[in-house]
Amino acid sequence: VAGSLVNFAITFFFSRQFVKIRLRFNMVVWKNVIKDAWPIALSIAFNLVYFKADTIILSLYHSEATVGIYGASYKVLEVLTTLPAMFAGLILPLLMVAWAVRDCERFRRVLQKAFDAMVMIAVPLAVGTVFLAGPIMDLIAPEFHGSAAVLRILIFATATIFVGNLFGNTVVAINKQRTMMWIYLGVSIVSLVGYLYFIPRYSYYGAAAMTVVSELMVTIAAGLIVCLTIKAWPSFKVFGKALVASGLMAVALSLLSGYNIAILLIVAVVVYLGIMILTKGITKEVLHEVLKRG
Repeated sequence: VAGSLVNFAITFFFSRQFVKIRLRFNMVVWKNVIKDAWPIALSIAFNLVYFKADTIILSLYHSEATVGIYGASYKVLEVLTTLPAMFAGLILPLLMVAWAVRDCERFRRVLQKAFDAMVMIAVPLAVGTVFLAGPIMDLIAPEFHGSAAVLRILIFATATIFVGNLFGNTVVAINKQRTMMWIYLGVSIVSLVGYLYFIPRYSYYGAAAMTVVSELMVTIAAGLIVCLTIKAWPSFKVFGKALVASGLMAVALSLLSGYNIAILLIVAVVVYLGIMILTKGITKEVLHEVLKRG
């Protein structure tokens, strides 16, 4: 809370040089804001239900040690998913402007580039973590033996969230948040039932697997809503190249298993980026743009 207040104060102070901000109550504006925002608020609430229910239910049926193992690997998911959330938040204004002026070509172009960027990160992240989960968890939480196996499952939920965040924000851009609200409600119910069934039987493995299923359901539903509304489907060309590059990266990691994690990470990045550049999954134009912005 304190951090948010400080952030607000700094933003408010520096924004005054561009816009004069005055406190004013406008019922018409409030009605429009509430009308557009309440489905999003409920969606967030439903999302929190299945996002947190796994840990709560796990604590009811299993020991604190079991919850600790699951929580250690889940922390990795929570940290990694801040990246797609920030990225999708930056893309949202571009999508909203393009949709507002009915510039469908620009809308599809922005969405495609954002989709390509997400899968270029999500695919190698998932594949690499499957091979490096052991040393990663030994580094982060060595006291929680067994958390690496859970991370190998949860990382696929993380990868799915990368794309899901993009489609979720796009749903807001095309004003389909009311439709998506019912999806979140349905997924939260299915997830609760799934957690109650699988967690008592399969412990943290059941919780992790159900989390992956939940995120897949949300991502697929959001993707379908977006694609059916804009009457276009994203190209999976870059996704395919990312799969190939990640597969070859996995081969390299398996051949070098046992080496220091720092060396393995360097090898993984070099192999993946090298294959992506060779297959033109990453073009010279993209590299030039990234280097220029950097």
